[in-house]
Amino acid sequence: EAAGGPGRSGAMAEAAGPAGSPEAPAAPGGGWRRPHGPLQRYYGPEAAAAEAGPDPADINGPHFDPEVFLTKVRSECPLGELLAREAALSREIRALDSDMQTLLYENYNKFISATAAIRRRKVDSRRREAEMDDLAATMAAISTSSARVSAALQDRHRRGAQLAGVQALLRKLQSLVEVPGRLRRWAAPGAEPARALRCHARARAVLRHYRHLPSFRAIEDESHAIMADLAQRLRARLRDDTLDPKELTECVEMLLQLEEPPEELCEEFLSHASARLDAELAALEAELPSADPSVTAATPPPASDILDFVDRGSSAFVGNLCLLSASYRSLFDGRLGDGDGRLEAFAAALTARYFELLERRLALERGLGDTSLLVRALDRFHRRLRALLELLPAAGAEAGAALVARAARERVDRYLRALQTFFLGCLGDVRQALAAPRPPGKEGPGLPDLLATLASSVLGQLKAVLAYVQLFTAKDVAFASLPYFKGEFCVEAVREGLVVAFVRWLCRTARGFADGPAERGAPAAPPALLLLLARLCLDYEATTISYILTLTDEQFPPQDTGPEVTPGPVLCAEARGAAQRLLDHYVQVQGAAVAQMLRKSVETRDWLGTVEPRNVRAVMKRVVEDITAIDVQVGQLFEEGVRRAQSSDSSRRAFSVYSSSRAPGRYAPSYTPSAPMDTHLLSNIQKLFSERIDIFSPVEFNKVSVLTGIIKISLKTLLECVRLRTLGRFGLQQVQVDGHYLQLYLWRFAADERVVQGLLDEVAASAAHRCLDPVPMEHSVVELICERG
Repeated sequence: EAAGGPGRSGAMAEAAGPAGSPEAPAAPGGGWRRPHGPLQRYYGPEAAAAEAGPDPADINGPHFDPEVFLTKVRSECPLGELLAREAALSREIRALDSDMQTLLYENYNKFISATAAIRRRKVDSRRREAEMDDLAATMAAISTSSARVSAALQDRHRRGAQLAGVQALLRKLQSLVEVPGRLRRWAAPGAEPARALRCHARARAVLRHYRHLPSFRAIEDESHAIMADLAQRLRARLRDDTLDPKELTECVEMLLQLEEPPEELCEEFLSHASARLDAELAALEAELPSADPSVTAATPPPASDILDFVDRGSSAFVGNLCLLSASYRSLFDGRLGDGDGRLEAFAAALTARYFELLERRLALERGLGDTSLLVRALDRFHRRLRALLELLPAAGAEAGAALVARAARERVDRYLRALQTFFLGCLGDVRQALAAPRPPGKEGPGLPDLLATLASSVLGQLKAVLAYVQLFTAKDVAFASLPYFKGEFCVEAVREGLVVAFVRWLCRTARGFADGPAERGAPAAPPALLLLLARLCLDYEATTISYILTLTDEQFPPQDTGPEVTPGPVLCAEARGAAQRLLDHYVQVQGAAVAQMLRKSVETRDWLGTVEPRNVRAVMKRVVEDITAIDVQVGQLFEEGVRRAQSSDSSRRAFSVYSSSRAPGRYAPSYTPSAPMDTHLLSNIQKLFSERIDIFSPVEFNKVSVLTGIIKISLKTLLECVRLRTLGRFGLQQVQVDGHYLQLYLWRFAADERVVQGLLDEVAASAAHRCLDPVPMEHSVVELICERG
């Protein structure tokens, strides 16, 4: 049964072959060929199995051998598996039989339907062939009848065409005869001269062609007389100054149609246009003050703003110039040899006058005013000018762009001057705040507050100015696309001409408070102002300059191929130099103030006749108070700084030279008359082994360095004043007391206490050298007096 299954399936497939598929091609003998291809693809072996070689035991293969299969199955499979295999094959055979029957029935029905459709189409085709034969016969009959009718009507058609030609000729003759009347009616004053010109243009060629005929010559002469009269009236109208550009163009166009000389018409056109445009320029000039300086001083400012002035100039002058230029092109292009050059010169002269008037009006904008209004005015001017330049490229494109650039640069320069004025005003407020008297118990603003207010005000004003100037490079502004505003304006005008120039001016102005008063004889600046400006310049060097330049480069980006710019480190170096000069000058001023007190106290005292010291002199207390106040003042703006490590007995060890108890034999042998040179020798030997003190060395930017500089100047002045005085015993002791008092309080302000100690040692040595009776006071007494004082 297993062996018979495939055979049965093959038989059913062969039986279904003729009707199994309507698409199977017909055999040459009229029968149906068995569809081996689809069945073989369906039941055939897989490609991999076919390539592997023939297998007689493969039930689905083309080389299946039942005997080999049965032998293999019986030898390899047990009985239970054989029974299961038989049942599976039976199910497959039944399913295949069912599928084949279904396929056979479906294909048979489709075949029957297709056969019926083919029979119907054959019947319809035979009926259509009969109808087409009838239609061909009918068309042949119609063609024969049409030929007979055409032959019969040919003579009539020829006679009709001749009559139509005669009628058209008569109509033309009639229209030619009526030409003078029409011209006379349409060319009359107040009528329609344009229609008269069109009528004359249509008839002119025919009348000239048949001029040899008397009747046509009369018509032509009459028409010519009418048109000559029209030309005279148009000429008279052309000289009317009230014509607008449109009426002027129409008048010249009609004269050109009348074959008037183009050269004369060109001259009259330009003359009339020049008169009208000159009147518009005169109206604009009437709003401006006279160019005479004496008259300008008494002339009030213009009533209208710059935007209104540009609007009227653009709508009236530039608009009419564009209209007249376009009309000139349409009228005279191709008619004149040098017409284009004449128009270019005419337009260039007028635009030059207009640019001059606009520049004079821009010069009246003396204040800052509304920058957005100026930008809008320049934008409208540039847009209208660009429309004019599309008609006349050589009518002043470069001059117009240069005018806009000059106006923008002038506004930037005014902003620079405004920034400078604002900074000077802020400085005036600071000076007033520093000099204002303080009510008892009420403190004024401190230096940090004044510095913060000054720095924030100046920076805020600069940022506001940059925002105003940025309006010139906005995307919606037409002239911002000019090369100048993309490169040179951003770099040279804004970055260099405004920002860098203002920073440099600020540094020069601040430095001038240190350099200027001595040169100009002006009153000196308050020391607190010098200190504040030094801190301001130092802050600019640290952060503000880099921030300002970065902000400027972001708002006005420079081009890669643009001009060179000032590097930030260069400006920072200038700011630091100004800060250094101001701080040095502050030290000199404060040192000179303290030194002046010391100098007067030394010069006005009788050191030979003074009494035995019982107290510290009041001037020394004042010196300590002033230096303490300076310490507080400097500490508000500058950091503490680095001090050298202090010793534990600074206030005592430094003045061991004054104590006779610690060096009992030091002064006696040195100041005896028998050995006058020993004191000099001792002093010189001490200087060899001590550090050299530079009194006017550059000051560092910290509180300790500033106070050290002031103390050095003060003590150096005290030393020089003592050297010029002759002292008695009590005078020497008073110097000893004063020096010890200064040492007690000044060493803590200096960066190195040895500086104070060294200078006071020199003061003591100088006093001992200048003393007639060098007997020092006991150190314990000196300490007692200083503690009590």
